[in-house]
Amino acid sequence: MDLHLTDRAYLVTGAGRGLGLATAQALLDDGARVLLSGRTAESLVAAADGHGDRAAWQIADNADPAAAERLVSAALGRFGRLDGVVISVGGPPPGTATGTTDDQWRLGFESVFLGALRIARTAAQRLADGGSITFVLSTSVKEPLAGLAVSNGLRPGLAMVAKDLARELGPRGIRVNGVMPGRIATDRVQELDEQSGDAAASRSAHEALIPLGRYGRPEEFGRVAAFLASPAASFVSGALVPVDGGALRSL
Repeated sequence: MDLHLTDRAYLVTGAGRGLGLATAQALLDDGARVLLSGRTAESLVAAADGHGDRAAWQIADNADPAAAERLVSAALGRFGRLDGVVISVGGPPPGTATGTTDDQWRLGFESVFLGALRIARTAAQRLADGGSITFVLSTSVKEPLAGLAVSNGLRPGLAMVAKDLARELGPRGIRVNGVMPGRIATDRVQELDEQSGDAAASRSAHEALIPLGRYGRPEEFGRVAAFLASPAASFVSGALVPVDGGALRSL
């Protein structure tokens, strides 16, 4: 499918690794121009390599209050337009609700929730007509994940903000959606499996709960996120789309 991305410009945060990287690669592969952001130059340089002047990068931490303006301005300065943003952030550390400190909750809120909202709000002011905002969320929006209390607490709230923004920005032609990854074979999920003490057994146990019987591949997620961000999804807004192999049991 042609996503109609040629010459369109996107900002993708958390693009140095994992789901953000997979989404950025899918956009670039279909002809878009992308500003990739992340916290380390090495990973961003590697991610942008091979895409010529269609890929640029900027170091930024979503939790930094100045990051939103810096990133949006950088994308506009580099490409002269901004057609969409894909907001991904590394998952917060694992922990239980009672075992997570106030400082850990605050840090999670700044990066997962408030940082994402700042970027969406800033981008919305300058998106081109028909632009899009796509939040990378989690299946914790629908069902709590064992041992991931901060994600369980914050992702559902951000999903409701995405729904609210879809209604608020819709009259301007701006679409807002969320993608809910399940168990995708990223470094983050590998780290979670390893924390169990037996990574292979953890993966096997999780795969047994997935109807498709396996972990997803990053590129499988990236293609869905790129589609939602693209003009090919021009009448999709306010949607929360699971990419989880059928693991979610809820509506």
